[in-house]
Amino acid sequence: MKFSIQSRRDAQSNELMELAKTYLQDFGLTYDEETPEIVVSIGGDGTLLHAFHRYSHLLDQVAFVGIHTGHLGFYADWKPSELEKLVLSIAKKDFNVVEYPLLEVRVEHHNAESNTYLALNEATVKSPDVTLVMDVELNGNQFERFRGDGLCVSTPSGSTAYNKALGGAIIHPTLAALQVTEIASINNRVFRTVGSPLILPAHHHCVLRPVNEQNFNMTVDHLQITQGDVKAIAFNVANERVRFARFRPFPFWERVHESFVANE
Repeated sequence: MKFSIQSRRDAQSNELMELAKTYLQDFGLTYDEETPEIVVSIGGDGTLLHAFHRYSHLLDQVAFVGIHTGHLGFYADWKPSELEKLVLSIAKKDFNVVEYPLLEVRVEHHNAESNTYLALNEATVKSPDVTLVMDVELNGNQFERFRGDGLCVSTPSGSTAYNKALGGAIIHPTLAALQVTEIASINNRVFRTVGSPLILPAHHHCVLRPVNEQNFNMTVDHLQITQGDVKAIAFNVANERVRFARFRPFPFWERVHESFVANE
């Protein structure tokens, strides 16, 4: 089996990276940064996001697993003290692969080819200088004209991240859906938005159409992208899925409880 390792690059993560690399090679696995079959992320959830985008062109053949060197995360769920146990399980191929849905973002331009991105957590659209004004279409029909700071479209596995901070719902990561959440919308006697997050199933789609000609600041997970000459931005549940190596049960609602409710 071929493997690679993504480190957060702090001292502890780098030390664990070298140990994991040595242990796995001692078990006969091949270190391959180009075409790995399993990627070990050492750091936090942000480190795994970097790993995902690094290998987003290999999603049908690569599985991810995370070791956290900070707070317990939703993607990085192994402790540094469990490194040897994890390495042994990888070497024995003692794991199942679970798949979670992703978000496809397609930006259509008036005078250029479209750009397509995949998000593991979310994508956001904001205006750099003035109020964002976007027509929101659902399944080809006009739904509302949004005015405010921006819009966030998240995956189920990303619903516990920025989406939650915006007041969005937490969605179990196995559900094929996307969520549209407002960022500081303007609501008064003149302007109206629905004011609530929208959860769309996989066979639905959302399109944003700019009302004014302007540039937009977009994020796709940790990536920041400035877009100009935009005709429309389309969001769909992607055909591709992210694959995680699961070596033991992953009690999602217990993780939610530990992260947001429990007192330590």
